[in-house]
Amino acid sequence: MTDYLADVKKYDDAADEAAVNKIVKHLGIALRNKDSALVSASDPTELDRVKEKWCGKKLGVTGPDADAAVNAVAKTMAGDRSKSRVTFYYLVAKHLDKLAVL
Repeated sequence: MTDYLADVKKYDDAADEAAVNKIVKHLGIALRNKDSALVSASDPTELDRVKEKWCGKKLGVTGPDADAAVNAVAKTMAGDRSKSRVTFYYLVAKHLDKLAVL
């Protein structure tokens, strides 16, 4: 099993373990497949899916705010070739100040 909290802490030293665990639980079976456990920031369709499913449906944020959050996180994680979906989602939620609603 991957240490999701350690990966999130590469970007946020004070990562909320409970929030990370909620994201892991939310993603569930998707984390078993390497392809779906990662976010391809170079694929516009993938980023649109993150905006629609994660930002819109789960966090309740759409439009320019969702765009800005996803783009900011993609830029933050640009140096990481394998962008963990858990870490990406956590950072998007944090950027939108929505960790409390998880």
